[in-house]
Amino acid sequence: MDDEPLEEWAERRGLRPARGEWRATPLGDRPEHGAHVDPDAPRGIQEWDGHRWTPAGVAEDQAAAAAATGRDANARAERVPLPAFGKLPPMPEPWRPAQRFYRPGTPRQ
Repeated sequence: MDDEPLEEWAERRGLRPARGEWRATPLGDRPEHGAHVDPDAPRGIQEWDGHRWTPAGVAEDQAAAAAATGRDANARAERVPLPAFGKLPPMPEPWRPAQRFYRPGTPRQ
């Protein structure tokens, strides 16, 4: 198997955030929930330092967090690769048994 270095793979995939990119995360007991859940709760602003997300500030609510991180979120969305339509592999042939199947106890014709 041909292994490629992790850095090359990450660059090719475009999944790593750019250095200095900001994101907003909900503060509280459930930080994993989406931005639309409890929009009035405070948000923590984090900055990517190249290796991990570090705290950079606090926003009052979701609207303030979106205003603080809005440009970076658009840049992050533009980096997501979209599929090329019309380049899908051909559909495989449906499976058909190679032999005729007979139920046990039925006469063969």
